[in-house]
Amino acid sequence: MKPVRLAIVNDYEVVVRGLASVLAPFSERITVVEIDSRLPVVSDVDVVLYDTFGQVQGDAVRLDDLTVDTEARVAVFTWNLQPDLIREALAQGVSGYLSKGLGAEQLVECIEAIHAGEVVAPSSQPSADGDTQLVMAWPGLEHDLSAREAEVVALITQGLSNQEIADSCYLSINSVKTYIRTAYRKMQVSSRSQAVLWGLAHGFDPDRERVIRPHGD
Repeated sequence: MKPVRLAIVNDYEVVVRGLASVLAPFSERITVVEIDSRLPVVSDVDVVLYDTFGQVQGDAVRLDDLTVDTEARVAVFTWNLQPDLIREALAQGVSGYLSKGLGAEQLVECIEAIHAGEVVAPSSQPSADGDTQLVMAWPGLEHDLSAREAEVVALITQGLSNQEIADSCYLSINSVKTYIRTAYRKMQVSSRSQAVLWGLAHGFDPDRERVIRPHGD
């Protein structure tokens, strides 16, 4: 059986390259053909994995903007597992809604199932028992920012208000304020303008890159 041809999409190079590295040991089953930051997929792939870090979610996801000239099936990869978000994404035509709590083997199994024509939602995802946990990357990881803190900083750097961040991440406004407070302490900043400057200097400005790997190299 040929490996599933996969494209990984997110606005941050460190995120897409990190996911590609996670999947590299499974190259006989998954071939990462293309990774994209702020660009649509152009390669002939089977599945597009859309990482929601710092991105729109739910019914705001526009599949046509992701795939353009390919009929690939799309899977959303996210921490946000609210039932309404899952329903909205599936109603848009997404073929998989995958939790970032999955292990590496589980993620590969889900991608293979999506390629086989299944619709994979959290309720149908395999058990994590005995699986190797994903070691993912995001901007600010080297400064001890958690994934949630980093996403909030990314959206601050993009110019979003606290309420817009809450709406985008499907968090309460109090949760957003807590993440901002703990992130600022780690970043050693005390104002929003300082946070934006820090973000721009530390990889939180969205990237624009396309890397095509014709042979999965």
